Amino acid sequence: MKCLSKILLLFVVATTVIPGDAYSYTDRSTAVLRVLNKAAGKAQTVRVPVENSINFEKLTITARSCKQTDPFDAENHFAFIEISEPAQGQIFGGWMNKNEPGKNPLQNPDYDVWLVACE
Repeated sequence: MKCLSKILLLFVVATTVIPGDAYSYTDRSTAVLRVLNKAAGKAQTVRVPVENSINFEKLTITARSCKQTDPFDAENHFAFIEISEPAQGQIFGGWMNKNEPGKNPLQNPDYDVWLVACE
């Protein structure tokens, strides 16, 4: 029984992923977003410097952070974005993930916004 418990303990220790060790990220200075104006049927690419805001049509878009996975890992980009409209205030605030654009995009009646990359 002791042998089995030691083997089980070794297995658990060997397969445990310690947060922070699995992936490393590089901070980038610009979030690249795709904005779809549904009424016009046009998609445009916008660049938002981190810790700055841009005005795009009725939207104010602020990038708080933009990170890219280490080049030796599977490439992915993450950005913390805040989006507001003058009439409604903040309509989105959260992380967007390039590899899963449908998971956390802004989707409202007028616009869709999703992350393309961090530069």
